[in-house]
Amino acid sequence: MEPQLTSPPKHGHRTFLYSKLATDLDNLRADIAFLGIPYGSAYSVEDITNDQSNAPTAMRQASDRLVRGLERYDFDIGGPLYDGRDIEAVDCGDVRADVHDLKSHSRRAEAAVRKILAAGALPIILGGDHGIPIPVLRAFEGHGPITLVHIDQHLDWRDEVNGVRDGLSSPIRRASEMEHIGEIFQIGLRATGSARPEEVAAAKAYGAHIITAYELHDVGMDAILARIPDGGRYYVTIDMDGMDPAIAPAVAAPMPGGVTFVQADPRLGQEGACRRHGCGRDYAERRRQQDDLHHRRPADRQPDRHGCQSRLFRSPLTRAKTAQAEVPASTASS
Repeated sequence: MEPQLTSPPKHGHRTFLYSKLATDLDNLRADIAFLGIPYGSAYSVEDITNDQSNAPTAMRQASDRLVRGLERYDFDIGGPLYDGRDIEAVDCGDVRADVHDLKSHSRRAEAAVRKILAAGALPIILGGDHGIPIPVLRAFEGHGPITLVHIDQHLDWRDEVNGVRDGLSSPIRRASEMEHIGEIFQIGLRATGSARPEEVAAAKAYGAHIITAYELHDVGMDAILARIPDGGRYYVTIDMDGMDPAIAPAVAAPMPGGVTFVQADPRLGQEGACRRHGCGRDYAERRRQQDDLHHRRPADRQPDRHGCQSRLFRSPLTRAKTAQAEVPASTASS
């Protein structure tokens, strides 16, 4: 008998935003389904269990701080989260992994999203690295045309890296090859990443709308949203390094000048939903250990692998005391 596609969350806050746990996807009844996809397709052995794989758990644990109670008034959206409506939100747990077949995680992720869509629920995906949109968007076959809205620092159009074609540098390239994906809007791009001139040329040849972070700041999110056609279905994928590191520092490649919270959250969600039908959303690339580091007191932070983290954040007095303590006893009195 084939095991269930997902397993219950194992640590801390059990479900996202107080939702019911529902791992039986064959009998799913829900309007909104949260799904954790912890793993992607690694480029190296070290990346198989990268820190992003801890993010679904971390997001669940943080969700009760975002909303203290579903009945509470949220001034960002002008009322309670579900607006007093009878909305059934469930947490489907995390997609199971198999150490003997690492690629099976992607197949299970696609199958899980297909079951969520078959139940008529809106999938909201908790990643995981940014390879996760690939199996998710494959599951939308037959549900197009879908406009893809991509918030990211990077272009993500690599055809392959180290022979891997469905890794975190390739989700938009793979999406562009799917018949049910239509227009692509890429927002917040800045600095450098894996993209070379040939990837930029491929994106432009497809017709992708490339909107740099600086253009976004110049014209505003409302002007960018006005470019997206009204009335269609759209999917939003958010790589957390697309956000400005002042508010989202726990990413692999923090770079100043990113999308702000106000630009990304109320306007992209509330205003966009008034004119279009959102069919899904994912969040990827949060690194929990770095988030924990930023929430510790400076004196409690531990050195990173280069031995510099704790010294960087210590006060001058703490550094002086540490230096004094590190002086060998034979020389301390000289």
